[in-house]
Amino acid sequence: MDSTVVPPYVAKPLELLPFRALMLAPARVGDPASARALARPYRDVAARLTQWIERGLASADSAPALYLHEYTSGGLTVRGLVGALRVSARAETLADRAVWPHEAIHPEQAGELADRMLQMELNPAPILLVHDGPQGLRDIVAQVARTAPDWRFLDRTGQRQRIWAIRDDALIATVCDLLAQTRCLLADGHHRYAAYLRLQQQHPGTAWDAGLAMLVDQRDTPLFLGAIHRTLPGTSVDELTSAAEGAGAVVAAQDRHEALNALDSTHLVITDGDTWRTVEPLELEREAAVSWLHHRVLAGLAVPVTRIQHHHSVEEALEAASPTAPAVLLPSPDFEQVRALVESGGLLPEKATSFQPKPSLGVMMRPMNDA
Repeated sequence: MDSTVVPPYVAKPLELLPFRALMLAPARVGDPASARALARPYRDVAARLTQWIERGLASADSAPALYLHEYTSGGLTVRGLVGALRVSARAETLADRAVWPHEAIHPEQAGELADRMLQMELNPAPILLVHDGPQGLRDIVAQVARTAPDWRFLDRTGQRQRIWAIRDDALIATVCDLLAQTRCLLADGHHRYAAYLRLQQQHPGTAWDAGLAMLVDQRDTPLFLGAIHRTLPGTSVDELTSAAEGAGAVVAAQDRHEALNALDSTHLVITDGDTWRTVEPLELEREAAVSWLHHRVLAGLAVPVTRIQHHHSVEEALEAASPTAPAVLLPSPDFEQVRALVESGGLLPEKATSFQPKPSLGVMMRPMNDA
């Protein structure tokens, strides 16, 4: 498998800076055809978006702001502050860290994203950060959310969008003070985050000193933390069973119904679609199930797995499962467990978590030629 590295850590104080948002027109948000605006050749994207603004297919805000963005999808409402995250300072100690990645990244992929954003002159979507904010900040968010939004619409995917522009200097200063000592988990966008850091290092003192981010308060409108399941080409149910038992787990043969019903915080499921096994690791409360799978089971296989396929739903994983590529169904991680692991200096394996729902593409972008 490709080598991975841990991206650097942004240092406190955490800063979200105002910017002038670029937005696709409501009918274009979430429309797959809108991806054309951000497609190759990337050097033409800035001009392409200018043409879209002229045609009414996109718009640019009239002045810089911090934004409160709320979206509702599948009955879940998520609300967070959107701004330009300052990434120019690097943390030297655990206590200094403002942003905590929970997965390692592939440097090549981060480099490709950095090159793409540089050519586009654009942060095309915010990374997602999650924290337990101070009560004063929650009060401000609630106060803003009680006012009439500056934009509200239903996009092409069915997400309901509401956006408020925060322009009052005193209120922005208060928000900045409240954010200064917060620490947040990087929920989604690890490679974009690493690309932000690379671009900042290459272009210090420019607009690339910051990158677009959305900060969600997990106590206010929590993101759902779901599992990402695996299929493992080149191994078998029996080989995985032996490795799991060797790692100290209790493995039991089940039928499909029993196995799927057993999938919870203390059990994993191994299946090739015909054979079903439930796996109960010992002392799993001390370790995330996905970490146990990688560090104890996969590491114990006689023939190493060279390729892992990732699936965001049980149905998708089962559809891909076969006798030569069994599926491992994982329980959903616990947010507090993930945060405790990361803040103690640990990391989860790549694609260990799925924070949902994510905002539709095109709601908020940050043009770098406008900073």
